[in-house]
Amino acid sequence: MELDLFIYLGLALILALLSSKMIKKFHLPNVTAYLIMGLISGPYMLKLLPHESIVAFEPISEIALGFIAFSIGSEFKLSYLKKVGKAPMVIALFEALTAVVLVDLALILTGHDLSFSLMLGAIAAATAPAATLMVVRQYKADGPVTKTLMPVVAIDDAIALILFGISLAVVKTLDATAEISLFMTLLKPVLEITSALLLGAIMGFILTLMTRWFTGRGNRLSVTIAMVALTLGLSKYFGLSELLSCMAMSAFFVNASSISEDVFAQIDLFTPPIFMMFFFTSGADLNIRLLPSVGIVGVIYIVTRVIGKISGATLGAVLCRCEEPVKKYLGFTLIPQAGVAIGLATVALSVLPEYGQTIKVVILAGTVIYELVGPVTTKIALTKAGEIESPKEKEFSVA
Repeated sequence: MELDLFIYLGLALILALLSSKMIKKFHLPNVTAYLIMGLISGPYMLKLLPHESIVAFEPISEIALGFIAFSIGSEFKLSYLKKVGKAPMVIALFEALTAVVLVDLALILTGHDLSFSLMLGAIAAATAPAATLMVVRQYKADGPVTKTLMPVVAIDDAIALILFGISLAVVKTLDATAEISLFMTLLKPVLEITSALLLGAIMGFILTLMTRWFTGRGNRLSVTIAMVALTLGLSKYFGLSELLSCMAMSAFFVNASSISEDVFAQIDLFTPPIFMMFFFTSGADLNIRLLPSVGIVGVIYIVTRVIGKISGATLGAVLCRCEEPVKKYLGFTLIPQAGVAIGLATVALSVLPEYGQTIKVVILAGTVIYELVGPVTTKIALTKAGEIESPKEKEFSVA
């Protein structure tokens, strides 16, 4: 007998809550617990939740990504950006570019096809902001690494899209049988990013006006939810990046509105079950059986990308003369990779059909590893940087 979707929804939330209790004994982030419990309960292991229910929960994942982007956009407060200077932009550029170049070189030097290497390497730039944000929130991390990390993660997706667009243009030119305008192919991602930022700014202006008009806390919360939903819908309709649009809306709002902090505080109370479901369903949708099939290509991609992220972030931090903890630990917080990378892999499937399936399997397998290891690495890095209290320090401070 087929169970009602709400039964699966309730079951998923309860399992996620139970997993967060169990994981505390190991001093690991809640994000890791949600992913592991989703993986165990999902259609590829215990089958407590069928594949149909995971597909039905897709709108929850989409709205969760919208709120994640909305939260990250709040880090673009001009007064704060003036204080931190150019460091986040420089670091984001170096960590993304180094990851792409190292993966490209490693694949080419091991004898792989140039187009295949460029396409897979281009996806290496993308970083998943969701897991990082959840770890920062759970442990109330604060300090120079955290303060640099949030704008870096926010900028990263824009840079990743540009780098992917450039690689895509080169691959199309290499494989072209007819004359293709390289300029127009390169211009396309720039236009998409500019349009997403413009849409976000317009929606941020409307949100600012509406939160002035509606003064009740419940009304302001409702307006914000409505604007996030509208921005997601319009971005999809016009084929723009939902993440960039929601980030831009939030960035405009945080700079234009005097009550933005109150609105963000209310959003923080509303989003926990949405984020919980997002990570649980992300775990349930990860096919762990893919891991053995990635072979040497997967190992090269997974290892080289991590080296690129860490070394690129360190180099950027050194050039910007950042504080020592930022130089040492920031790169270790940039490992997670998920939604944007999977989306880019889908594009690669249409551009290089002969290699597309291999690229998608490598990215999906990488997602399994990065999403399980990434939050733990982020927590360890922030703890070593002195921005998260260790359990012993907490006990001492309470005593």
